[in-house]
Amino acid sequence: MYSFKRGFSPDAGRIRAELEKNFPAQIKEENGKYTINYGAFKQLTVRVDNKKLCVETESNTDVKDDVILDTNKRYRVFLEEATGYTAKERLKMAKKDVQGA
Repeated sequence: MYSFKRGFSPDAGRIRAELEKNFPAQIKEENGKYTINYGAFKQLTVRVDNKKLCVETESNTDVKDDVILDTNKRYRVFLEEATGYTAKERLKMAKKDVQGA
C-alpha cells in the first residue's frame, strides 16, 4: 500500500489515466480495481482503498531481461506519478512503517 503525497488525488479515474499513460495495455475494470497484463507482469492490479494505492503484482518469469527492465522502469514511473513519491521516498516510508508496526 502506498500513501499519496499532498496534492496527489486518490481519485480512481486519475489512477486509471496514469496506468494508461505508462502501460500500453488493455485495462480491465472490475469493482473499482484496474487490472492489466504487460511485459513481465502476468497481472498488475491497482485500486484505491482508504486513500491508499493498493498494488498487487504477479510476475511472468518467462520473459527476457530487456522486457523485465522495461516493465520495472514503467512500474517505477507509474508509482511516482500516481503517488507523488520517488522510489527513494517510498522505500524510506516503507522502512518507517515496518519499524512502527
